[in-house]
Amino acid sequence: MVKTESINTLKIGQLAPHFKLRGIDGKTYSLEGFSESKTLLVVFICNHCPYVKARIGDLVQLQSKFSTDELATLGINSNDPNYENEGFDNMIKFGKEYKLNFPYLIDETQTIARSYGAVCTPDPFLFDDKRRLAYHGRISDAVDPQMSPKIPIVENNVMKLISGNSIEKKFFPSIGCSIKWIS
Repeated sequence: MVKTESINTLKIGQLAPHFKLRGIDGKTYSLEGFSESKTLLVVFICNHCPYVKARIGDLVQLQSKFSTDELATLGINSNDPNYENEGFDNMIKFGKEYKLNFPYLIDETQTIARSYGAVCTPDPFLFDDKRRLAYHGRISDAVDPQMSPKIPIVENNVMKLISGNSIEKKFFPSIGCSIKWIS
């Protein structure tokens, strides 16, 4: 595990980069497929990272608090599929184990992670209804896997966007395992 902090590559206000990726449910997903939702949360996750495992329940709970008209969440795995416990078959197992209630997509070429500027897992990007980046950073104030979250940062930011309010701190680096790049 290499502890990594996210970087501010995709700038606040920039449009979400397009993607067309396969999900663990066998469907193909694209950015346009989420156009009905007021907010879109794209989170780069993986199967093995203790930071992801510690926060994945928070993401499932977050999506369950909002209708899909208010929030659409999706997870993207950009890790080298040959890295231990990664790859599509392990993503399916992970999705079942953690009862994911949002699409979990594979970025086999790592092109999407690079276009978003994702460098760690989890690395969340929250977009408004026009698909402009409104927030990039931590899911909550729990920065280590053993911590319990007290401030649900992304949830609070989703509520602000839905109600038409602005987000004060638009970039708050997330911390997690580095994305395992293909050599």
